[in-house]
Amino acid sequence: MPLVPEADPQPALYVGLGCRKGCSAEHLEALLLQTLRQHRLSITAVRGLASIASKAQEPGLLALAAQLQLPLQLFPIASLTDLQPLLSHRSPTAFAHSGCWGVAESTALAAARQVEGRCALRVTRQIHGSATLALAWRG
Repeated sequence: MPLVPEADPQPALYVGLGCRKGCSAEHLEALLLQTLRQHRLSITAVRGLASIASKAQEPGLLALAAQLQLPLQLFPIASLTDLQPLLSHRSPTAFAHSGCWGVAESTALAAARQVEGRCALRVTRQIHGSATLALAWRG
C-alpha cells in the first residue's frame, strides 16, 4: 500500500501589510507576532509578505522580509481592484493615500490567490499605530 502524505497541519498564511512611511521592521514584526499569538497561529505557517508596489523601497518592510527570510510580493493597485468584494472594511483614508480600499487585506488576498489559486481572509485588518496587517489563506 502506498504511503499517503499527511496534510499540512497548518495551512499556508500570507501576510498583507500596510504602513506609513518610515514604519520600522520592529513595529511590523510586533504586530505580526501579536496577531499570530491572538489567533493561535504559528510563524512557521507564514509563506510570504505582501504590500502595494509604492512600498517597494520602504525600509521596514524590506528589513522584515529579510529578517524573517520570507519573500515580499508587491502588487500594483490595479491588480487588487477585483478583490474589493472580499474585503471586510473599505477605508477611505487608505484609498485617499494609496488608491486602494484596504492595503493589508487586499495584498494578503492577492498573495494567497497567486500561490493557492483561491483565497479568503483568515484574520481581518489589524491596526497597530502606523501599520495594518491582515492574514489570508486558501479559501
